[in-house]
Amino acid sequence: MSETPVSSTRRVAVVTGAGRGIGAAVAARLAADGHAVAVIDLREEDTARTVEAIRHAGGEALGIGADVSDAAAVEQAVARIAAELGPPTILVNNAGILRDNLLFKMSETDWDAVMGVHLRGAFLMSRAVQAHQVTEEWGRIINLSSTSALGNRGQANYAAAKAGIQGFTKTLAIELGRYGVTVNAIAPGFIETDMTRATAERVGVPFEDFMAHAAKEIPVGRAGTPEDIAAAASFFARAEASFVSGQVLYVAGGPKD
Repeated sequence: MSETPVSSTRRVAVVTGAGRGIGAAVAARLAADGHAVAVIDLREEDTARTVEAIRHAGGEALGIGADVSDAAAVEQAVARIAAELGPPTILVNNAGILRDNLLFKMSETDWDAVMGVHLRGAFLMSRAVQAHQVTEEWGRIINLSSTSALGNRGQANYAAAKAGIQGFTKTLAIELGRYGVTVNAIAPGFIETDMTRATAERVGVPFEDFMAHAAKEIPVGRAGTPEDIAAAASFFARAEASFVSGQVLYVAGGPKD
């Protein structure tokens, strides 16, 4: 935990899908920046490791189990956060799932599940949190997109959802800017997480080989880490980033179109 937070102003941050991977790293970084963090994952027990790590480092965290695609669950979660931590003004929409397949093999259930968590989840969480942001006249919404938004074989559902996140981000930036709320997106490239490990399994390649091949295609010569994404989220969440809104930052080790 940093002894000197980036900002001396304590805010309440909400990070979805924060039980592990990128979400856990973002939650830890925002806590290190001096914010109280609500850690949301599908089940409350899934948040325990992240919450414990933050508290052990001297931070303030609350674990909440909620399905972000369920409107009632989202409203209840945000109400609990406001009651126990204070008005949430930083939101990181990170929750996501994979249901990869080629188009002719993809089921409607797999399409709907991915759209539900990524797009509907971001919509419901943003709608619930923006009410507090508008009241406070300050806010940050940070959405997780992906380089897959540019197209990726076997991920028609995921790519469409992540491209949708970018349009959603730019629209909310227009709507909420007058209230002191900025909205930006981070589009990670190849990041070493359980989700990329699952992709390696899907294509039948050992994860180490999968990573090595990916690194060869990345200009900086390495795969990304969850902490790389957390650093970008930390910047977007700062008061100093108040003139940056509606942007999509590709954190991918090199340029992307």
